[in-house]
Amino acid sequence: MILAGGGGTRLGGQDKPMLPVAGVPMLDRVLAAVEGAALRIVVGPPREGLPTGVRTVREEPPGAGPAAATAAALDLVPRAASEEGPALVGLFAADLPYLTVEGVGVLVAAVEEDVDGAVFVDGRGKRQLLCGVWRAGALRDAVERLGPAAGRSMRAVLDGLDVVEVEWTGSGPAPYFDCDTEEDLRRADGGGDR
Repeated sequence: MILAGGGGTRLGGQDKPMLPVAGVPMLDRVLAAVEGAALRIVVGPPREGLPTGVRTVREEPPGAGPAAATAAALDLVPRAASEEGPALVGLFAADLPYLTVEGVGVLVAAVEEDVDGAVFVDGRGKRQLLCGVWRAGALRDAVERLGPAAGRSMRAVLDGLDVVEVEWTGSGPAPYFDCDTEEDLRRADGGGDR
């Protein structure tokens, strides 16, 4: 699940997920990182040129925030953790230019039997809530407990879940580095450490 519905207000209202880093739109980079997923969902306004098989949905109301976007995406995920439905779901922002297959794999490996999910934490120990992998049932239950999701925070959704915090020790820049400002985009284009 890729959340791509923000207003890009700190970038002058531009369609942030479609802004390029090293010539490739950030949304395309995130989609490539989860290419092996059984189901890829992009939440946000309609966009042309998405890869075949990518499903799209819009949060209600549009612009209602990441909790509402998560709820909308989960509506497309089959309830049964079976051959038809994934046991794990990734939850990623669309502005993560350094998310890679390797980074996603680290999160998947961290979701052990007795936990609900795993998220990266930055150098200050802050959880990167839009860069994680979750048990589908636990995430769905958390959204349902929340009630109306419009305007609610991801912290409110994930509060009470058993979460593994993962530090990035892999090669390259941190997968959770996001681009909210022009300065972030410049830094990402430079490819330096984050």
